[in-house]
Formats: sequence, structure tokens, C-alpha cells
Amino acid sequence: MMTKLLLRALAGETLPTPPIWMMRQAGRYLPEYRATRAEAGDFLSLCYNPELAAEVTLQPIRRFGFDAAILFADILLVPQALGADLWFVTGEGPRLSTLTDAAGVAALRPAEEIHETLAPVYETVRILARELPRETALIGFAGAPWTVATYMVAGRGTPDQGPAHAMIAADRAAFTALIQRITEATILYLSAQIEAGAEVVKLFDSWAGSLKGRDFDDFALAPARDIIAALKARHPGVPVIAFPRQAGDRYIGFGRAVGADCVALDNSVSAEWAAANVQVDGCVQGNMDPRHMVTGGPELVAEAQRITRAFRGGPHVFNLGHGITPDADPDNVARMIDAVRSA
Repeated sequence: MMTKLLLRALAGETLPTPPIWMMRQAGRYLPEYRATRAEAGDFLSLCYNPELAAEVTLQPIRRFGFDAAILFADILLVPQALGADLWFVTGEGPRLSTLTDAAGVAALRPAEEIHETLAPVYETVRILARELPRETALIGFAGAPWTVATYMVAGRGTPDQGPAHAMIAADRAAFTALIQRITEATILYLSAQIEAGAEVVKLFDSWAGSLKGRDFDDFALAPARDIIAALKARHPGVPVIAFPRQAGDRYIGFGRAVGADCVALDNSVSAEWAAANVQVDGCVQGNMDPRHMVTGGPELVAEAQRITRAFRGGPHVFNLGHGITPDADPDNVARMIDAVRSA
């Protein structure tokens, strides 16, 4: 019998209390994370050290008792495995070598060659599958192709994903080839995570909201559909969460269109709207504003309980609308969990 709350919700069960986990739950807001990262030396060294990556994944489970752990890694490990240079600048974030034309796409490694680079990530999953509490589900993840491509084209995060949009306008075929290469690699990457012990996988499309019309269909919806179809063929029964962040009205029907078991929602849409328009198709995840983890107080409790009640009529996984920020107060996380479980 399925007993893990997350798996039950993703299978479509409406539970009295939703399972809870939090995007970026292993991160800089926790002092124990900062200590482990210092031990690793730098961010990428932490990602590629299975023992330490497993440790930081386990830290929020020990502290808060979340219903799920999410693998500690980074969405930009896939482009690195495909041949991009990747480094992190303190205080500024990731940097990559840029890719702007068909020749750059052609120079990428074949998708089948990613596993040598990513083998430490699979070992992290194996450690977690052994060490997590029996009631805690293990989530693997990858960046969705559009979001990963925006970083590969620009060489960094950008406010409007302008360089990727410019490449689409200049050479749509080359950009489509890039999306396809990332799609192929993502299928292999997530499949390997599942084989190592991940019970759920999630696709993070953090910049989906900047795509409109045909571009949304071609570069957000279609790749997610292709990845999920391939994973379902290889691993029947393993649920997939899709997160097309800031998709707005395109959230409606997205889960059905791509074959996802759950659609994660950002906090730009209300829980009440999402219950009426998205949850009607199945499980939703979300969608508390991360700022409440900083500000706390009665507003945090009221908002957590409002969201919980709004989604009470169907399957729901409680989460934030985006990742918790480094300035969050760990005590507020505990208050949020108490509020949801007492709603």
C-alpha cells in the first residue's frame, strides 16, 4: 500500500492534510547548510560530492520533518555535462560559456555522454534512497529545456531572457536543435535519477512566463510533453511534477497537455483561481509567496491556512510559489508547517 503522503497526493488522492515540502529547502537560510558548503569549498564542489550533497538534502528533513526531500544539485549541471563551461561568481550566481548559433549547438556533446559528468549526482540519489526516513519521498529534478537554454545562450541569468528570444528570431531552427539536445539529455538524466532511487521527478521551467503563443507551445509545452512521455514509457508509475513558472492562463490545461501528474504554481496566481481552473484536472502544488518566510507573523499563518483551505477540495501538495530565499528565518518555516497541519 502506498503510504508516503506525497505519492498519495500525486496519485490523485485528496488528503485531510497536504504533504509539505519547499523549493530550495536545502539552502543558505540554514546555518547547517552554510557550514557544509564551507566544508565542500564551493558550490559546484558541493553538487559533485555525493556524501555532502546528501547531507545538505537531509538537513531540512531532520530539522523540519518535510514529507519529501529534493535532491541537492543544480539545473546547470546538464549544460556542463553537454560541454558548456560552468562556474559560479560569489554574490552574482552562475556563469556559462555562451552559445549563439548552429555551430555552437553542433559542438555540444551527444546526450548519451552526460553520465560520466553526472555520475556523482546519481550516487547522491542512491545515498538518499538508503538514508531518508521511510515516510519521506525522494524527488529528483532537472531544469526544463527552455530555462536551461536561456542560460546557455546568455551565459548567465537575464531579467527578460532576451538573448534566447533573439536567437529564436535570428535562427529558430538552431534554437530548436538546442532545445532538442537538452530534451534528450534531460530524459536520460531524469531516467538515471529514477533508476538510482528517485520516486518522483520535477521539471523546473523557471522562465516559462516569458514565452508567448507559438513560442510557449514549441519551447515550454512540447519539450515537457516529450520528456514526460519518454519517462512514463521507461518508468511507468513514477510521477512527474511540471512547473511552468509564471505561465498565467497557460497553467490551464497544462498538466493534461504534457501528461504531468501535478502542476506546480507560482504565487502570481491565487489559490482560489487555481483551484477552479487548474486543480480540476488533478494535483496542484503551491503556492505561498516566499516573502512570508522572511516576514513571518500572523500574516504567514493566515496565508498558509488560506491556501490549504482553498485547495482542500482536491489533491494538493503544499509548497512555496518559488524557492525560499537566503534571508528567510528558519523559525518561520516551522510556523508554516504548523499552520498547514493545523488548518
